Amino acid sequence: MAKQILVLSSRRLLLLKHHSGRPGHLGEQLVGANQQQLRVISTWNQLCQQLGVTTAGRRFKSAAPPLAAETADPCQLELEDLPIEVINRKKDVLDLSFEDHSAAFKSKTTWEVLRALMVFQVCGINVVVDNNEKLMKLGQTVLGKKLFALLMKQTFYGQFVAGEDTVGIAPVIDGMRSFGVKSILDYSVEEDITQEEAEEREMDSCVSHASIEENEANFAGIRARGDKEFAVTSKKEEEIQRYQAHKEFGDRRVGVTGARTFFYQGEATCERNTDIFLRCIETVATTTHTTGFAAIKLTALGRPQLLLQLSEVIARARKYHQEVTGAKGPVIEGHTDPETFEQGLKEAGVEVEKPAVQDWLEHMTYDKKGLINLFDWGGLLDINILLQDMFKVPNLKTGRMEPLISALTDEEEEQFKNMLRRMHTVFQRAKDLDVRVMVDAEQTYFQPAISRLTLEMMKKYNTDKAIVFNTYQCYLKEAHRNLMDDLEQANRQDFFFGAKLVRGAYMEQERSRAEALKYADPINEDFEATSAMYHKCLTECMSRIRDMKQQGEAKEKRVGIMVASHNEDTIRFAIKMMEELNIKPEDKVICFGQLLGMCDQLSFPLGQAGYSVYKYVPYGPVNEVLPYLSRRAHENKGILVKLEKEKKLLRRELKDRLLGGKLLHRPKGDYLPI
Repeated sequence: MAKQILVLSSRRLLLLKHHSGRPGHLGEQLVGANQQQLRVISTWNQLCQQLGVTTAGRRFKSAAPPLAAETADPCQLELEDLPIEVINRKKDVLDLSFEDHSAAFKSKTTWEVLRALMVFQVCGINVVVDNNEKLMKLGQTVLGKKLFALLMKQTFYGQFVAGEDTVGIAPVIDGMRSFGVKSILDYSVEEDITQEEAEEREMDSCVSHASIEENEANFAGIRARGDKEFAVTSKKEEEIQRYQAHKEFGDRRVGVTGARTFFYQGEATCERNTDIFLRCIETVATTTHTTGFAAIKLTALGRPQLLLQLSEVIARARKYHQEVTGAKGPVIEGHTDPETFEQGLKEAGVEVEKPAVQDWLEHMTYDKKGLINLFDWGGLLDINILLQDMFKVPNLKTGRMEPLISALTDEEEEQFKNMLRRMHTVFQRAKDLDVRVMVDAEQTYFQPAISRLTLEMMKKYNTDKAIVFNTYQCYLKEAHRNLMDDLEQANRQDFFFGAKLVRGAYMEQERSRAEALKYADPINEDFEATSAMYHKCLTECMSRIRDMKQQGEAKEKRVGIMVASHNEDTIRFAIKMMEELNIKPEDKVICFGQLLGMCDQLSFPLGQAGYSVYKYVPYGPVNEVLPYLSRRAHENKGILVKLEKEKKLLRRELKDRLLGGKLLHRPKGDYLPI
């Protein structure tokens, strides 16, 4: 009876969603409807959980007929039978050469095809791209902001950005969706500051104001002398060089075209960023009817110094574990049982019978396979705990409990609590509204902390499905190892695992920094090595998906992967692997992703062939997304070979429309995304 009531209620909810989310309403009406809708969706999800009924496996079309059902996104990890509409949905044959210009561009008007060709032509003019920031500022000055914004909407902005607000992006999202492509939403407003301002902000936000006492030994008695990774250059400089702030690399935008950069400007700015992420999640829930993703960056939610120090803790914990057990690498790889670890402490001279040491040993994270972490990182979920109290270990020389983390002031401890609170707020809202959130990867000196915090959030929020997704940069030499460790933790601690695989955005910057600070270059040798790493990571994920599928429903669909790539060979590799391992698009575990306005010859043919595909959809006011547009221009300049193919296909499409009398083509899609 309860299920019958819920089915009836779902249809009423669907009608509410369908009508309140339709573009064309006035802004105030839409906002009001969306707020009511969000409350209904949240209450609905909670009611379903209480009654043990799952509806997340079904999604609904944003176009008539309103009661036609569809399933969740491929990375939506639910055990639901596919409705008849999905089984019988329209699917085209995929041309794996990606030369089918009709499939690529039939979702576009002739003006949109012409605009894309024009924009890509301009991206091939070096002098224009190299000076695009100056030219855009000149355009604002000469034309005025309103006229300049109108010009940009018809050209670069219109190509790479969906619209200014929730109302403006709805037609773009619905249009792509009708051709089989879904959306990842990102509010792409960026502050335009000088390099000097960026360096000043970075140094101020990445250096602790706590005093550091002079000690000959490193943290907790770990021997540092002679160890290149942990070498100290002075009595005061006890942090690992890699996890320190350095002014010459303070502007994290330098050499980066594929990622947005946040600079810390105080706790109030972090609160505003949190509100922006929450609005983005709400927009996903209402505009895409929860089939989309939201994207966030952790550097937007708190002081970056804290991420540096947490990354340092992770490195020091590895070293501490090695000192005690002799096993190099991440703690989880050592498979050290707690008794063996305790014996190692005894042999080092630590009095393990002391209450403080025993309490620490009891709170280590482990299972029957051995240690997972030296600390209960889940304790971070308790925002009342102090970092310096949490990350304590017995000093291997004195036996006293001492912090592995460098000193923090009371204000910095409070700032870390604020960061955690914001993360919980974002992910809890995402879970309430049934929206997936991708945590973007950042620089290697932040990434250990970002990945660790993201894994802990997965453990808390990915209990029923993958809400939180981590990002893995495959240009890193450690990418496969890091992925393996995280997959292992998800399996051992029994939570759903979501991952986005990318090549990476910070190569030039990472190499320069490693060379200047004299630590090992973290980047693969060349493009071929990075591609091999990407395919290795993808193979590992898909093999596990196949193995879990064979184990039955209890393990099926607990890993979801997004193949985020503009590389045709990688897309073909993924499709071939899916066929070999009998992983179907309908299994809802593999999806693909590209940027809006780029590589449409990949996205749309894939979507129209029945695969799950996303476009990364930026939005925001014209004059506030200019830094994003600048990066897109630089990025396109760097992939001229790919652009040549896309331009060739655009010319073919224009020629066919001209000769076929289809210049007034009005796109109308009838594809149902999986």
